[in-house]
Amino acid sequence: MIKPRRPGTSRGYEEMDGSNVPNYGVTPTGRRGANGASPIGSTGSNDPTSPINGNGGAPPEFELASVSVVPDDTFTVTQAVNALGFGWFQVKLSLCVGLCWMADSMEMTILSVLGPALHCDWGITRYQQALVTTVVFLGMMLSSTFWGHLSDRYGRKPALTLCGVLLFLYGLLSSVAPSFGWLLLLRGLVGFAIGCVPQSVTLYAEFLPTKQRAKCVVLLDCFWALGACFEVALALAVGPNLGWRWLLGLSAAPLFAFAVITPWLPESARYHVTSGQSDKALSTLEQIAKDNKRPMLLGRLVVEGPSGSRGSFKALLGSSLRRTTLLLWFIWMSCAFCYYGLVLMSTELFGGKNKTVVPETENDCHPLATTDYMDLLWTTLAEFPGIFTTIYVIERFGRKKTMALQFLVYAGCVLLITVTDVRVFLTIILFMARGVIAGLFQAAYVYTPEVYPTALRSIGVGGCSALARLGAMATPYVAQVLFQSSIWSAVSVYGFFAVCASVACIMLPYETRGTDMGQ
Repeated sequence: MIKPRRPGTSRGYEEMDGSNVPNYGVTPTGRRGANGASPIGSTGSNDPTSPINGNGGAPPEFELASVSVVPDDTFTVTQAVNALGFGWFQVKLSLCVGLCWMADSMEMTILSVLGPALHCDWGITRYQQALVTTVVFLGMMLSSTFWGHLSDRYGRKPALTLCGVLLFLYGLLSSVAPSFGWLLLLRGLVGFAIGCVPQSVTLYAEFLPTKQRAKCVVLLDCFWALGACFEVALALAVGPNLGWRWLLGLSAAPLFAFAVITPWLPESARYHVTSGQSDKALSTLEQIAKDNKRPMLLGRLVVEGPSGSRGSFKALLGSSLRRTTLLLWFIWMSCAFCYYGLVLMSTELFGGKNKTVVPETENDCHPLATTDYMDLLWTTLAEFPGIFTTIYVIERFGRKKTMALQFLVYAGCVLLITVTDVRVFLTIILFMARGVIAGLFQAAYVYTPEVYPTALRSIGVGGCSALARLGAMATPYVAQVLFQSSIWSAVSVYGFFAVCASVACIMLPYETRGTDMGQ
């Protein structure tokens, strides 16, 4: 078991029994030492006072009996990741995963401006606009468990590599769709590929030390917010002059960049250990030690606890995880329902009609003006203060209380939409609601990988993502269809789901703040 660091050892180095051999080639469990020498007994004399493999012998005052070399010294991936700390390795991984989130955000944000553009260009109805959004989330829902199963069976890296290639391909083809039917099919395939994006958070979280994990996962939302802001700015620059086809094509650029860098992503060391590939896991941990300039732990890498059934969806509903899984499914569904509902309602509020209900006609075309795009940009920028507030609150009060509070604040904000017609006040209300719900989504991404063991982590996140897409599929019919006939009814639906989800957060059986991720 790893001991606390003793005075005189390097900063951040957590010692194990027998790991205090100072570069004399002596390592437990038969592994080679830092200088490449073989362990005791492989060559030469076994006399502790004799020279060791021709290295000149131990110093006179150094007695091997005082080293306490125990052949059964072991450590886990969790202990290694915590000992190696946060450094350059995690910074590089943050940028790679962040690019994935930025691309995902752009594909989601474009849905809020694509519907009105198609309505004016092709004359599609409100229900068809909602269908354009729904088909993307349908693809995401159908593929979430598929990608989770693939990640748990074959690794996080192969799944993300395939995801990047498919996202770029279908995103680019969407820009040349010849008809509404083809556009629906291609956007559905885009949604199918996006279903893998949550696995990037699983990979990222598995390389983060316990103390930095919540902050780093929440900070990923900076890339999401950056992607959303970039998409709105791109729509402002491209949409009015070149049209939605150019907007779809240019939005695929980050997808191409992510597809190019995926071969350099590291595979999860936890996945390698639980799948019986300890040598590969050790290589990855040694790379972390090299990049972070920390000494590698000595000993034998082991699996902490039983590995269980990898990628088993049935195991998520076992007796020990059933309550957690069902509550998380509802929380994720409500979170996506509320988040994307707010994004779509913002477009409806700023889309030239504000809060005036107008019967739909063939010439009912209200393209977004420059002021509409600017208001959308301001509400999108709200995600940044929401992120930093969540970072503070989630570490101070824990994951469960943070999510419960944010759902309640969101419910209050959306209900305020009905009490004012002033555009400035609407922008402020939407700003607050967007910041809260964005931070809430990231809090859910922090909690979920922490509560599931490694063998079920990807399928657990994938299952939650699938239920989230179910909520996202339903939200266009509230935010774009029901909203046009009754604003009060629409916001009441969002408020009701937010309050129920707040209760579900309190009912979660485990608080994961300050705990290690289970093997």
